Amino acid sequence: MLGVSESTWDRMKAGTWEGSLGQDQLTRASALIGLFKGLHLLFANDMADRWPKLENRAPVFDRRSPIQAMIEGGIPRMLETRQYIDALRGGL
Repeated sequence: MLGVSESTWDRMKAGTWEGSLGQDQLTRASALIGLFKGLHLLFANDMADRWPKLENRAPVFDRRSPIQAMIEGGIPRMLETRQYIDALRGGL
């Protein structure tokens, strides 16, 4: 979902990657980090880590898991998912 190859991701996790991210990848990273933070503020238990993988009936997900919806919908759906969680946190 970040838009990098698996080998690049492995190097990033290991701390050996010396590249830079493009604007598309930075947007994806921002959406995912914001989503992760929002979920952990919304849920006080392991639901924050499980929620992205669970089937969801909200219109933005159409009975798919948020992860599947974001993979299929790309950056627009990633941003929509982040906004959805922010709205839930804010009571909108």
